[in-house]
Amino acid sequence: MEERSFLRIFLASGPGRIGLVFLGFIVAVSVYVLTQYPLDYGLKVWNNPALWVDYPKEAPPLWITLFGVSAVPHTILELRTPTQSDATGRLYTVAFDWGNAPPRFISLTLGKIDFYRERPPVIALSLLRPDGKEVRLFRHTPLRPQANEAPPYIRYETPRRFSLSADAAVQSVVASWLRTEFNLNITAAALRDQVSAALLGTPVQEREFRPLPGRYELRIRVETPEPRDTVEKLTVVLGGSAYGLMGTDTIGRDLAQGLLFGFPVALFIGLFVSILTTFVGATLGILSGYLGGWVDAFIQRFTDIVVSVPTLPLLIFLVVLMGSNLFYIMLFIAIFGWTGLTIILRPMVLQLREGQLIEAEKSLGASRWRIMTRHIFPQVGPYIFAQLIFFTPSAILTEAGLSFLGLGDPSLPTWGQILERGFRTGAVYLGYWWWVLPPGLLIVFTAVTFLLLALALEPIVNPRLRRM
Repeated sequence: MEERSFLRIFLASGPGRIGLVFLGFIVAVSVYVLTQYPLDYGLKVWNNPALWVDYPKEAPPLWITLFGVSAVPHTILELRTPTQSDATGRLYTVAFDWGNAPPRFISLTLGKIDFYRERPPVIALSLLRPDGKEVRLFRHTPLRPQANEAPPYIRYETPRRFSLSADAAVQSVVASWLRTEFNLNITAAALRDQVSAALLGTPVQEREFRPLPGRYELRIRVETPEPRDTVEKLTVVLGGSAYGLMGTDTIGRDLAQGLLFGFPVALFIGLFVSILTTFVGATLGILSGYLGGWVDAFIQRFTDIVVSVPTLPLLIFLVVLMGSNLFYIMLFIAIFGWTGLTIILRPMVLQLREGQLIEAEKSLGASRWRIMTRHIFPQVGPYIFAQLIFFTPSAILTEAGLSFLGLGDPSLPTWGQILERGFRTGAVYLGYWWWVLPPGLLIVFTAVTFLLLALALEPIVNPRLRRM
């Protein structure tokens, strides 16, 4: 049957259409991740705790508030581009809306600072409230140059984080501001746990503040004695109890990022293993069925040996022995996955070998290689392709199982690893469902996608199943 007929049969089935839509989604997400994320994301970002210090720990996703769950949104405000710039410095501003509960904490992170004169830049932060009142909250000057330093002078190559709500100087500033603006006589010590509530609220009693909803504006003034002076990063964090689309883990890692990166990893694992497995299994099956004799006997006995080996314990042993490298894991999965295709293809090729077409080719002097590649392979090709699709979810599930056992490649975030860490830290028992359900559902979703594609291929492989 022509290729167009095959495609028409495939698209005529419901599983085929649904499977193609699901596969298109997986491929689209994988392409997006590969273009937006660095290839070494696992090592440089996912496994770097310093990059997640501003994120909440074990926080549920932000959308749980839609179901009536009370949660404070965790907000990260990055100030990258100055809104004003002159000879004496730069002004960075960012506006945000705040609701009916104060943040758990407020912090400021300064990135790498380069300056060229002995007088370093001065960073001053203020908060403009919805009621028009402004709080000059924080002022910081980096360490001056030492005797053995030469310009440019560098500070905070590792970003420095200031916890404003826990800073004694900030508490004194807020206490003084409350006395001036609200005639509230309160000590800095009494504000130790109330700085956030005071900044984003109005006093009701001496130590009680009513939230002030509305639009706030953060202003950071960087006074630079030298125009070349730079501050690489300015980040203000308003600590909350919920974050992002998929929440965070115990380190504070954004689980949405890990789940997204798992798409191309799962697709690569499935396709690499299935292609290698199908190639080995199809090659040995065709050779065994067509050549016969001692070649057939050797391949079948070798296949029997591999089939009889307990796969999972040996996979675990090999991964422990060789290391948790993704390439080794995929190779080991392929080594033990080809046998079923070889066993099934052999009788099919034996039957084709006795056909009139093959006999005619032999009489015309065609070589064995030509007969196997030009006449036998095309006839068993649809079945081989269907098996390639079927092997893909099996490979993904096997890798996920190894990762769940703690044997996955630590340099790459995979769905199995996210599940494993969730179980290891007690996410199931603590009720952190956002840490367990999404990776499990994505594994099932990917497996179902390829299962639907394999079901749609059945009428092509087996003409008796066609309804047309």
